[in-house]
Amino acid sequence: MERELALLTIITRQITANPLEAETPAARFKQIALMTMIVIEKLHVAGSNITLSQLVEMTGLARNALVQLIDPIVQRGLLVEEMGKNSMGRGTARQFKIAPTVWDSLAPFMGAPLAKFKLKPDAS
Repeated sequence: MERELALLTIITRQITANPLEAETPAARFKQIALMTMIVIEKLHVAGSNITLSQLVEMTGLARNALVQLIDPIVQRGLLVEEMGKNSMGRGTARQFKIAPTVWDSLAPFMGAPLAKFKLKPDAS
């Protein structure tokens, strides 16, 4: 449970602290809600990608509304988009996974040794 809370805290902070141009607070709130659903689903099926169709089914949102929500999340670097086989195995489908950098940012919260992490040099 601690891992999930830390992950959701990082995601929420990234979305709220880094608004995109012309983005409304309501749009950011919807992105946080969608990411919460994605995190819950990903933790149940560890290692698998989530397709756009699965997200439509999970959320009940129209495909175009979901695309409007998920594209800024990808743009922020919280999710990575890949093209993979669709459920029928014939065509391609947009698939998403939580970005490796997001998982890496959790390591200090989960008790990873601090020696593993390099501090960025001071920009001043």
